[in-house]
Amino acid sequence: MDTDQRGSTAASSAVGASPAAASAAGARIPRQLWVDEPAVRRRMPDPVRTAAVRAVLIMSLTIIQAMVAFLCTLAGSWLAFPMVLGGVASTVVATWSVLDVWVTRQVWNQRNGVVSVPSSTARRMRRERRVARRSARARARREARIRRRGEGRLSRA
Repeated sequence: MDTDQRGSTAASSAVGASPAAASAAGARIPRQLWVDEPAVRRRMPDPVRTAAVRAVLIMSLTIIQAMVAFLCTLAGSWLAFPMVLGGVASTVVATWSVLDVWVTRQVWNQRNGVVSVPSSTARRMRRERRVARRSARARARREARIRRRGEGRLSRA
């Protein structure tokens, strides 16, 4: 539904009436709460999305920990030194989690053939599987045809 069609003066409150008939009648429709619009980009694969969510959570915890360490340092608290050490450790873990997202995405692309290089290994494997499926279906059709011909001759005799 376009924005023009969702307008305040565009449709009818009668059930089943078309928007053109409603606009001709000058009736008003209630604005829809939810309008599905097609996504511009495709959805991330599940493993990549899981790794990305994990990385965002780890990064946010690292930032919170760094802020607490900074505030403890300003306050002169005894907790400042352990928090700084934990901050360094969590920075290493956060960097690792971001690299995990990148590696997971690369692995998923390589296994599922989203690489757009003409010599892609995944594309060649897909082509080989497709050829094997076609030949298996053709062989099954031939065998079924041979069986049907043989059954007809046996039943006549």
